[in-house]
Amino acid sequence: MRVGNDRPTTPVPARGLAGYWRDYPRFLWRMLVLATDGSLAFYAWMTALTAVFLVGANAWANQVADGMIRTHMTDHVSWGLYIANFTFMVGLAAGGVMMVIPAYLYHDRRMHDIVIIGELLAIAAIVMCLLLVTVDLGRPDRFWHLLPFIGRFNFPISMLTWDVIVLNGYLLINLHICGYLLYTRYLGRRPSARWYVPVVMLSIVWAISIHTVTAFLYSGLGGRPLWNSALLAPRFLASAFVSGPVFIIATLLVLRRVGSTLPIHDSAIRTLVRIVRVTILINLLMLASEVFTELYAGGSHTASARYLFFGLDGHGALVPWFWTGVGLNVAAAVLFLIPRVAESAGSLVVACAMAFAGVWIEKGMGLIVPGFIPSTLHEIVEYQPSLTEWRVTAGIWAFGLMLFTISIKVAAPVLSGRLGASGQA
Repeated sequence: MRVGNDRPTTPVPARGLAGYWRDYPRFLWRMLVLATDGSLAFYAWMTALTAVFLVGANAWANQVADGMIRTHMTDHVSWGLYIANFTFMVGLAAGGVMMVIPAYLYHDRRMHDIVIIGELLAIAAIVMCLLLVTVDLGRPDRFWHLLPFIGRFNFPISMLTWDVIVLNGYLLINLHICGYLLYTRYLGRRPSARWYVPVVMLSIVWAISIHTVTAFLYSGLGGRPLWNSALLAPRFLASAFVSGPVFIIATLLVLRRVGSTLPIHDSAIRTLVRIVRVTILINLLMLASEVFTELYAGGSHTASARYLFFGLDGHGALVPWFWTGVGLNVAAAVLFLIPRVAESAGSLVVACAMAFAGVWIEKGMGLIVPGFIPSTLHEIVEYQPSLTEWRVTAGIWAFGLMLFTISIKVAAPVLSGRLGASGQA
């Protein structure tokens, strides 16, 4: 029998549905043991992430105790660093679909294990999205208002309710795909296509929907001219298809460097590089179109854009953010277009880091915050994140990286065939 990427496996006799689930408790126990056992480098990495997470948790506890006065958000700028990172994380989760398309629509079997990494990244990113929304609530005990049939969900009128549905739905889809494929690989069985292929295809549409709905949440606010663009949703998707693949490329290179048991084919990395070469140029084209439209047409509705690009009435706190993001995106695009860069792991990691940081600035501090400046009363109230916001955000990032690290650590031995129900270790 052959499973996943055509590696031979030891077949496990079919024992019916009861037999299929009989090994599940042992599977979970072995995954737990594997997640907590590793090298000195693994313990050092997890210890550092835990320390950052605890600092963030303490900062959030102080924010809950003292109120949102701990942040630099105001009535004028009510969405800051938390929602900026939320927007970026939604795109990072959606970027996982770029691995599904070549693997399943174009039948590239060497991409199948990379799909699992993309799905694991999506799970970690969605969890971080939910945490970022929670810390932004101010009163997290009131989250029940977002629950269907319990709170005032306002479905289907409110775009926020659609966002809740698509984000949680995408989380469940990815949990099913990863859980089913890993468990069947652990059992040494061939995955039944009817149990996961339709869900994989659904994940393509769903990944696009999560970022589209997020874009509609912003562009539907008529009082915020910076977001009132039909190009906002396509821009979100283009940037998502940059941030997701570059993070996966960097992850694969790190796994190869640390000697992971997961087989990483050069063809898979080359496929992702080709994807980034196209999407990063499309993203820059859309950004240039927005800049031209805002600056050439002029008018009072372009005040937010002019504030972001060049400053307004002596205020320009976000100007360095914007031009840094543009510079990083342009430099990354140039590097990806140089063939020799893709052949050098070090240069490729640098290009990926620049693209990742550029998109983070563009979709975060370069998009969410300037949408509130000037205010609807034409007042300029600037915003810079407080130390508490930075600590809380860093803690959430650390938690997400811990979740992603553990997920890959338990998935790699199963996908490589080194761990299974037949007794491999």
